[in-house]
Amino acid sequence: MIISPTRRALLGGAALLIASPALLRAQTRTLNLYSSRHYDTDEALYTDFTRQTGFAINRVEAGADQLLARMQSEGANSPADVLITVDAGRIERASALGLLQPFASEPLASRIPANLRDPDGNWYSFSTRARVLFVAKDKVAEGAIRTYEDLADPKWKGKVLTRSSTNIYSQSLAGAMLAAHGPEKTEAWAKGVVANLARPPRGGDTDQIRAAAAGEGDIAISNTYYFGRLAISEKPEDKAVVEKLRLVFPNQGDRGTHLNVSAAGIARHAKNLDAAKAFLEYLSTPAAQRYFAWGNSEYPVVAGVEPPPQVAAWGTFKADPLNARVFARNNAEALKIMDRAGWK
Repeated sequence: MIISPTRRALLGGAALLIASPALLRAQTRTLNLYSSRHYDTDEALYTDFTRQTGFAINRVEAGADQLLARMQSEGANSPADVLITVDAGRIERASALGLLQPFASEPLASRIPANLRDPDGNWYSFSTRARVLFVAKDKVAEGAIRTYEDLADPKWKGKVLTRSSTNIYSQSLAGAMLAAHGPEKTEAWAKGVVANLARPPRGGDTDQIRAAAAGEGDIAISNTYYFGRLAISEKPEDKAVVEKLRLVFPNQGDRGTHLNVSAAGIARHAKNLDAAKAFLEYLSTPAAQRYFAWGNSEYPVVAGVEPPPQVAAWGTFKADPLNARVFARNNAEALKIMDRAGWK
């Protein structure tokens, strides 16, 4: 991914202002957005919000942990109005740290499914990504692996590719397993996964996908949007990767496939509260949902909004209805379990 000069300067306090020249001069209607979504395609989303509402956006981008630390350090002087993260674990961590404030909204309550928002109104999800399995077509027969639990089956010894336990997506998946099975069975599962690893965990989700296509393992655990990016790539090597793999939505016979989210909440010390509220409600509109999901090969959360073609091509699936706050709150215990299991 290309990192813009703006992004490199973020932690030094620089921000990106997206607005018309008139709005830049006025600086009277502003939203200060702290975002860990590093997707260039979101530019259209922010520009549309400014066009529709007149609120200019000052955007600060950094990793979620860095943004949380920054908000804590800034305290009541924080300029942040809205925080966006790319996973439930960190938006819930922001809530637990007291960095967000509740927002009761009829439009959000009616549009965002209950399992994809904080029951206390501190944050709302605006897109989802399924954590699925990508298997080598020539090595894994159709239906040979059906569940996350199957990843611990000894028959897959030396075949599984996954990220480190320090990655928030790994923790959230284990947190969902913890909700489904309790600590003892989850630890046994984690030990089974470790015993089946094709190599020590390293790299990101795309690295797991590429490794499966290259024959380093047969089963890669990844979020769907990474595969979606490869599916629309014009690079021959990416097209070759996609051709070699088959997507498996786990647990279709029981609880459903684990979902993680992109979510946002209003900062506790928001100075531009009207802008913050307008922004969250805007993100749930059909136009914004299309920008949000189509720009990064994700699933919209609002009914009636179609996913992008490369995502729709995978077909429909049963999603785990577990509230995202539950597995997010399980992350800390899940990490301890994975550490004990040797999942480095």
